[in-house]
Amino acid sequence: MREFSARALHQRLDNLLYVRAAVEDLPASLAGVADRVSVVLPWGSLLAAVAQPSVGVLRGIRRLCRPDAALAVVLGLDPVRDQAELRRLGLGSLADDSLASRLAEAYAHVGFSLGSVRPLAPDELMKKWPSTWVRRLSHAPGRRLLQVHAMAVVAAP
Repeated sequence: MREFSARALHQRLDNLLYVRAAVEDLPASLAGVADRVSVVLPWGSLLAAVAQPSVGVLRGIRRLCRPDAALAVVLGLDPVRDQAELRRLGLGSLADDSLASRLAEAYAHVGFSLGSVRPLAPDELMKKWPSTWVRRLSHAPGRRLLQVHAMAVVAAP
C-alpha cells in the first residue's frame, strides 16, 4: 500500500484513499465518502460476502457510499481449481440461475439497486482493472468471470 499511496501522491490523485481494514469494521469517518466502490476478484470471506451474499458485509460497503454511488463487483471462480475454497465458503457455481435474484434481494436489503449481473470477458476485465492479479486470474482456462453492477439508493436502510 505504501508503493501505491506514494504513486497516487506523486500523480496528485487526491481523491484516492487506501484503507486496510475489514469491511465490517471500517472507520466511521469513511461513511458516505465514495462515489464508486469496486470489489475486484475477492477471495475468502469477502468473496463469500458479496457472492452468497452477506447482508452485514454489504451493509459495510453501502455505508461507504454516497447516494447514487456505483458499486462494481467482479467475481472469478474456477469450479475445478477453486473447489476446496468453494466448499469451505459454502459457495455454489456462478452459473447458478438463481444468483441474480439472490443478489438483488440482499443488495436491496442494504440500500443498493442491482443493475446487472453479466459475464465478463478476460480482455474487458484487464482493460478496466489492470493488475498482475487480474492478469493471472482472468486468463486462467476454466475461470468464469461475472460483473455485478449496483447503485446506492438515496437513503441507506
